[in-house]
Amino acid sequence: MSNFNIQSILRENIKNLTPYSSARHEYTGSASVFLDANENPYGSALKQNYNRYPDPFQEKLKTALSKIKGVPPYNTFIGNGSDEAIDILIRAFCRPGVDNIMVFPPTYGMYEVSANINDVEIKKVNLTPQYQLDLDSIADTIDQNTKIIFLCSPNNPTGNSIFREDIEIVLNNFNGIVVVDEAYINYSRQKSFIQELTEYGNLVVLQTLSKAWGLAGLRIGIAFASQEIIDIFNRIKPPYNVNQASQQLALDALTNIDQINQWIRETIDERSLLVKNLLKFDFIEHVYPSDANFILVRTNNPLKIYQHLNQMGIIVRDRSKVSLCEGCLRITIGTPEENNRLLEVLKEFK
Repeated sequence: MSNFNIQSILRENIKNLTPYSSARHEYTGSASVFLDANENPYGSALKQNYNRYPDPFQEKLKTALSKIKGVPPYNTFIGNGSDEAIDILIRAFCRPGVDNIMVFPPTYGMYEVSANINDVEIKKVNLTPQYQLDLDSIADTIDQNTKIIFLCSPNNPTGNSIFREDIEIVLNNFNGIVVVDEAYINYSRQKSFIQELTEYGNLVVLQTLSKAWGLAGLRIGIAFASQEIIDIFNRIKPPYNVNQASQQLALDALTNIDQINQWIRETIDERSLLVKNLLKFDFIEHVYPSDANFILVRTNNPLKIYQHLNQMGIIVRDRSKVSLCEGCLRITIGTPEENNRLLEVLKEFK
């Protein structure tokens, strides 16, 4: 929305917030003697020294990401996982006990958890049976206190991408923040919405280094948005929200893009092969199309299949109690060896 005014929905206490100013925040430049942050000057108990506080704004990592994503560093926020970005958005724009967010089940559960933690109402509009947006119901459900819409595409746990035209309709007609969560975008045929940041002032795109980049243990989440929204993130976040080890290891990983692209291609190939082989079992009723590194599989006995796999040391996700996922298991695409082991164990299921 070209005329979107972020200040119109920002909470008053956030407008007036004086952020914590850390030692490394106040000083920029080069120095050889650091006597400003009460650090241990002798080093750390590790081979790698971590006695100094990390860059609070992760400038080197943002610059490296900018070269890959084509998004300027000032349009980039890096958090302790995407969950931090989700939480900050709700705290920035939703007044507890007054405002609400909108989600579209079945979808990623942390939107609802973060809203509940912050005492913010959740309005739910189920996806259609084809796992797409119900635009009419969305329009009927939005009210004046709806401040954030969370869209997951490719969606978790269904695996499909939401129609791009439908997301654009929401962006063009909603006078609030629209979050497009693209945690699985590397496995999708769809284009990322980061290309639309200059078009929509109310757009926030979430991505992560946890999936395709294989860095789930480092907790590196990314939000791309207008500079005005990124400034709000930086005012609210803790001063050193991403540790030095995670920043450096993520920087190292970003130099291995050829390896990552190869793993993505292998995962997509394995996804197709696994779907083909799963459909040979008579207890597998349907495998939903996926643009992610997992598949949603409808079975005739999800609990017993889940328990059978569990007993054989294979863990999948039972989603059978989730709305519109009745009878379903969510299966992450593993290595060829892991996928073959899954199929072998399923052959033993009676």
